[in-house]
Amino acid sequence: EKQTDFRIRSYGRTELAQLYNPASKAAYRKLVGWIDHYPGLAVRLAELGKLPGSRSYTPAQVREIVGALGEP
Repeated sequence: EKQTDFRIRSYGRTELAQLYNPASKAAYRKLVGWIDHYPGLAVRLAELGKLPGSRSYTPAQVREIVGALGEP
């Protein structure tokens, strides 16, 4: 089992995306694709205050993303 330093906090959208896709220049687009693909995740993030064009994720939103996708 790998050790991780990841913690739930506010993240910029690109910052979080690059944790999931460190080698990708399109990391944010990939993360958005995964969020849209995971059943109900985009709706849950919107319920937690995520607006189109938001440039960051709140700790509550990060918790939802990690709950759905796993830790980066």
